[in-house]
Amino acid sequence: MVWEKRDIPQDAVKELAAQFGCDPLTASILLRRGVVKGEDVLYYLEDDKRYLHNPFLLPGMEDAVERILAAKEEGEKVLVFGDRDVDGITSTTLLTSYLRGMGLEVGWRIPQGDEAYGLSAVAVEEAARDSVTLIVTVDCGISNFAEVDQANDLGIDVVITDHHNPQETVPDAVAIVNPKLEGSAYPFREICGCVVAYKLVSALRFALHAKSYGAALCLLNVRPSNDAVVIEVAKMRNLAVVKTLSETIVPGTVSVTETRLPDFLSGHQILVWDAGPQQKLLAGAFGKSVDFNLFDAAPEIAKEIPGVAGKSLLRLREGSRLARYAEKPLSELDVFCNLFVSYMRKRDNLAGGNDDELLQLAALGTVADIMPLENENRVIVRAGVKSLNAGARSGVSNLMAKLDLAGNMLSMHDISWKLSPALNAAGRMGQAEKAVGLLLSEDRAEREQLAAEIVLLNEERKRIGDEGWKVALPLAEEGKARYHDAFVVAASAEIPRGVTGIIANRLMKRFNVPAMVVNVTGETAVGSLRSTRGYALAAFLETCADLFVDRGGHDYAAGFTLNMANWPAFLERVERLSASIELDGPDEGADDVITIDAELPPSYLKPDIFKIVDRFEPFGNENPDLVFLSRGLTLTDLAFMGKLEANHVKFTLDAGAHKWPCVYWQAADKAGREFSDGDRVDAVFNIARDYFGGKERHQLVIIDVQRAGIR
Repeated sequence: MVWEKRDIPQDAVKELAAQFGCDPLTASILLRRGVVKGEDVLYYLEDDKRYLHNPFLLPGMEDAVERILAAKEEGEKVLVFGDRDVDGITSTTLLTSYLRGMGLEVGWRIPQGDEAYGLSAVAVEEAARDSVTLIVTVDCGISNFAEVDQANDLGIDVVITDHHNPQETVPDAVAIVNPKLEGSAYPFREICGCVVAYKLVSALRFALHAKSYGAALCLLNVRPSNDAVVIEVAKMRNLAVVKTLSETIVPGTVSVTETRLPDFLSGHQILVWDAGPQQKLLAGAFGKSVDFNLFDAAPEIAKEIPGVAGKSLLRLREGSRLARYAEKPLSELDVFCNLFVSYMRKRDNLAGGNDDELLQLAALGTVADIMPLENENRVIVRAGVKSLNAGARSGVSNLMAKLDLAGNMLSMHDISWKLSPALNAAGRMGQAEKAVGLLLSEDRAEREQLAAEIVLLNEERKRIGDEGWKVALPLAEEGKARYHDAFVVAASAEIPRGVTGIIANRLMKRFNVPAMVVNVTGETAVGSLRSTRGYALAAFLETCADLFVDRGGHDYAAGFTLNMANWPAFLERVERLSASIELDGPDEGADDVITIDAELPPSYLKPDIFKIVDRFEPFGNENPDLVFLSRGLTLTDLAFMGKLEANHVKFTLDAGAHKWPCVYWQAADKAGREFSDGDRVDAVFNIARDYFGGKERHQLVIIDVQRAGIR
């Protein structure tokens, strides 16, 4: 293995540490990972939920809220339609439970058995027979053109909430909430379906409880500038800045009617910080006869945030945490807007109630759907995991108990490799309704029964997944050359539909190229695609669009359905397309090169190193575990371990002040050859916690180790 640690200038480390108020080790890791922009660094150094993006920045959000509020007002019946994977299951649960809490009559449905992904004609027909007048999709719907038209014909409105890539046109729905819509102003595209549903709930909560919902507000600030004054205004709606205006006025040279201010401010309540000085500056600019009818927000905000009382916006800017992350200096108006948002969130308790319980579901959906753990996803997952460990919601807690996860601190590994696969198994085995039932049931005995059934389904899923892998692997190996060693395909009736995604992911990791796994049964082929090394699947799907019955997904995980009559033409097109696939990075396995985040002197290997590790949690997609290197450690207590065969080793690394227990997986054959008991060694490792038996233990998970001085 090659150990690779990128050199970084020490001056850059000092500069970044000073700018963001972090320690040099954290700064060096951020630099090596390319996290240097303030808007990115913020989500590594801050946890507060106030840094979540405003839900009303999502396209279609206010229309969706208005339609749901109308349904509540009119006593309409609503159907929440989701998907069978963890993201869809958590989305369905989250929105159904909240709408019921609002007093709406709400049913839910997800694809059952071998039903295709997405809103179905059968579901629409059933909804019509059941007198449903509003369908809200979660984690699906953006590609359901015919089904939305069918609902419209039957007098059913459809609100689509989704996060999958839209096509060039979109369905004729009442509202579409999707961060990936063309022209979307939402700051971060890569949120999962459950987070979109969470954003809808957050917007509904604001509409129901905030006095300022839909209000026309302008925040105004006047500041002197040489011989003039600068008047800056931010037009806000639902706590989002929708438009700004800046006017520079030389006193006595123009009347207020000659500026853009009257039109911009018309019909809006005007809020200022410290009305006396503001009114004086305006009077100096336009004369005392001009009345702007200002409302002084400072005293009201100080009631909720006492620390701001008596301070100017300039002084508050100096102490602003947000200012350190801004790419350009914050203006006084920026500070005012941020304060106003914080004030409203606190006054109306917008992050209160059962918000943490909802974030548990949003975190599960984010991790299971392999969303990048950057930007606001980091805040969501941190908050969700913290809440899970404080007390998992009903249904989740029942399943955790069956999986022997109760009583321990839940880790990202537990979520990714134990909890999520179990929830996912219900959908893969055609019984996703059991997972939604588990999470929504108010009956403890029913939850216990459903949790036990889901665990059994997960065991069955593992069995058929292993059998499908035995079929898929040789097919992929045989056809790799046909697809120019840039793409692998495995298609067979012997690969169950429920595990095509799992197997495609395994093939992608095995060959380090995009992979496609297809169940071909009868007259249809249903496939899953997984991609890697920078190859986005959107263009691939678009090129073959004329052959598909349906398609959809993300840039790196997608799926399709096509008629078998188009299968030969599809394979020919895939062969042609594969010749032009350009992949980033080397084609060697990822284990050949170890990218090191930091070299730690032995004196740094003390328990408080977890302060650094915890700051970079959660780990996952786009944020892998921290990899450290330490040199000159003494290896002792070497032993072999393994249930059936002793394939693994454990030992202790003596760092002087602290001795660390270590595990080294699949390394039994290296013992005695690359390292021995009593050696001084250089080691590359992750730092982790182990909760076996309910007790927390610190350990190093070894990635590679060599006798000292070899490298």
